[in-house]
Amino acid sequence: MPTRRQDSPYPYTPPKYGAKVQYANNGDDSPLLDKNGKRFIQQVNGKFLFLGRAVDLTILTALSAIAAQQASPTEETKKRAIQLLDYLASQEEAILTYRASDMVLAVHSDASYLSEPNARSRAGGHFFLSSDESIPKDNGAILTIAQIIKAAMSYAAEAKLGALYINAREAIYIRQILEEMGHKQPPTPMQVDNSTAVGIVNNKILPKATKAMDMRFHWLRCRQTKKMFRFFWRPGPTNKGDYPSKHHAGLHHKNMRPEFLTPKSYLDDFKKRLAKRLAEGGEVSQ
Repeated sequence: MPTRRQDSPYPYTPPKYGAKVQYANNGDDSPLLDKNGKRFIQQVNGKFLFLGRAVDLTILTALSAIAAQQASPTEETKKRAIQLLDYLASQEEAILTYRASDMVLAVHSDASYLSEPNARSRAGGHFFLSSDESIPKDNGAILTIAQIIKAAMSYAAEAKLGALYINAREAIYIRQILEEMGHKQPPTPMQVDNSTAVGIVNNKILPKATKAMDMRFHWLRCRQTKKMFRFFWRPGPTNKGDYPSKHHAGLHHKNMRPEFLTPKSYLDDFKKRLAKRLAEGGEVSQ
């Protein structure tokens, strides 16, 4: 166990509010790790990647950032990997809860602009099963996207479109799986918090000089015309795709963890109430 509780799985760089110029962080110039150190970084990623994808989505962004450095890891990479291990040791067991739904796929899509080294942006996506409503109710995540966008985005709206494109491609095969299972899918609702990106894909804004992003938004427009997606805007605080799209302060992780994972105290309380009901002769279905 760490000597001090760790609530953040990865170092957080606070924004400089009010600054006229936002400077990029200095590159990592710490010494490279030896063969054993490199193996340690690869073991951390390999060990916890399944946990992150299957249950504990709070570590996916940190794993993605460490994985991007594992080809040439440094002493700084090792510190970040140890911080991730301290975070895992400090938190209670991850519990993911699903509620019954109509098995309609819904997606929250977001991106953070220039948040990664080498002027890269990061895509975030929250996939869940809900009902056919204008604003689907949230549910346990069946897939979480925390991925660095390979291309350098030229502005925030392009980063949002890039993330929307990445998430929509993932939604295609999930829609097909659900259809094959007998769950007919309406146009998949995809929530975005950038009005420019939504305006472009909904054909309400006609951009002039967007050759670099032409394929992305024309593909999205094409799939919307085929009734595969429904893109809509809602404010940023309601978008669950924001959480895996960037690194956060420990306090934010502490506040947001119950939004995605079920606190163990809730499960223990449920088990006690269920045991009491069974003892009184009640049925489990109640």
